[in-house]
Amino acid sequence: MIDCGSFSRSDLVKAGFLGFESVGTLRASRCRDLPPGPGAYCVLRSAKGIPPFLPVTTGGRFKGMDKTLPVASLGPRWIAGSTVVYIGKASSLRTRLKQLVDYGGGKPVGHQGGYPLWQLPDSDSLLIAWMEHADFTALENHMLTSFMAIHGGRLPYANSAGVRGS
Repeated sequence: MIDCGSFSRSDLVKAGFLGFESVGTLRASRCRDLPPGPGAYCVLRSAKGIPPFLPVTTGGRFKGMDKTLPVASLGPRWIAGSTVVYIGKASSLRTRLKQLVDYGGGKPVGHQGGYPLWQLPDSDSLLIAWMEHADFTALENHMLTSFMAIHGGRLPYANSAGVRGS
């Protein structure tokens, strides 16, 4: 399996991750240039420090559900020094990442994974990096396990679920 090192951008590049495109850029392009195959992805925030969280999410209301979390609950999720704020998987990177950025832009789509991302004031400048991989669940699990090993058992800021069955 791949070695993501400390999950810095340079370590992810060394591991073979591509893209590092902003949410805003991907939303504007409708993710047309992303690979259609399976893989895993990371969402990175390059700004330093704990952000001033938004009181209301910019995320869509899928089936009318508001996924806004209380601001007081967001600070404890934050991992100081980590640029990776979410790790995900996709049977189709193009489809899944389009759903992710559309949801963050307020559309009522079914991708609600990573919903705390949309309470970051700079969410349009978050970067998304991806890696094609046939066994995308195993790759995501490996990445989450590696991340948690580095960060005292904690998941990335916007991940709510940990390692899952294959």
